[in-house]
Amino acid sequence: MTNRLDTPAPIVLFVYCRPEHTRRTVQSLLRNPLSSLSDLIIYSDGPRQPELQPRVEAVRQYCRTLQGFRSVILHEQPRNRGLASSIIGGVTETLQRYDQIIVLEDDLEVAPGFLQYMNDGLQMYRLDQSVASIHGYCYPVPERLPETFFLRGADCWGWATWGRAWQLFQPDGRLLLQQLQKSAQTKVFDLDGTCNFTQMLIDQIAGHNDSWAIRWHAACFLADRLTLYPGKSLVTNTGVDGSGTHCGADQWLANATGSLNPGVSVTRLELHEDVMARAAISRYLAKAGRQNASKSNVFLRLWNRIRRL
Repeated sequence: MTNRLDTPAPIVLFVYCRPEHTRRTVQSLLRNPLSSLSDLIIYSDGPRQPELQPRVEAVRQYCRTLQGFRSVILHEQPRNRGLASSIIGGVTETLQRYDQIIVLEDDLEVAPGFLQYMNDGLQMYRLDQSVASIHGYCYPVPERLPETFFLRGADCWGWATWGRAWQLFQPDGRLLLQQLQKSAQTKVFDLDGTCNFTQMLIDQIAGHNDSWAIRWHAACFLADRLTLYPGKSLVTNTGVDGSGTHCGADQWLANATGSLNPGVSVTRLELHEDVMARAAISRYLAKAGRQNASKSNVFLRLWNRIRRL
């Protein structure tokens, strides 16, 4: 294992067939002062259909030219693994070489203070077993949230973790669902009914989606682990414009990404879930659900599109 305490965590970026989105993600990373000190490890998935080969190759050609990072390693998959297998495999493989990592996908743009926040969080809580990850996205709730706060579970829009925490990941969705139901925690897991995470897990088990994120979240939730969030988002999702494999255009999702916060100061917090921040996010999602007269959860809306396919 590598990663000295004075060395930024490597950035693991998962890309597919969207050259412009990939370019915007990389350019946003390069606006971070720590980018020149960070290793960038890219996993490029193979095309699902032959007609996507030119777009996959365009992404790879761009990645081969990248400069501005401490180093760039490009893993080109000859065949399509799918997003879940690619992320699970890539994160597991990288954490066999490094103690900690930062994970991004090709439709996430980050603020100039993103890498500093991530590395500060990784350093601050690296020895705290109750903390599973650091997250860069936060819902644009109208209330003023703390500079940073903890929520139970894990998340997936720009995140970081340690090898010790990734060991919690459970690929068997059935086992996770059984544990949630047996412990009567499905309502709490669903953020008091405002996020239908349980249904998303059921759909994963049934093969209607292949979400790695719901299994990561459920595994950390059941282990009573915490994730650190910024009070204002350092990540915005550009993949809800209709270009993504797993979702079409959705204006509500685009609005839900909010605007980027330039930076976040990380200070040590007491290791427990912030009940006020949790309630504010629940109210935001409940209101969003009423306004849309449909599913209030961002991730469920994304994966419902997969079910229809």
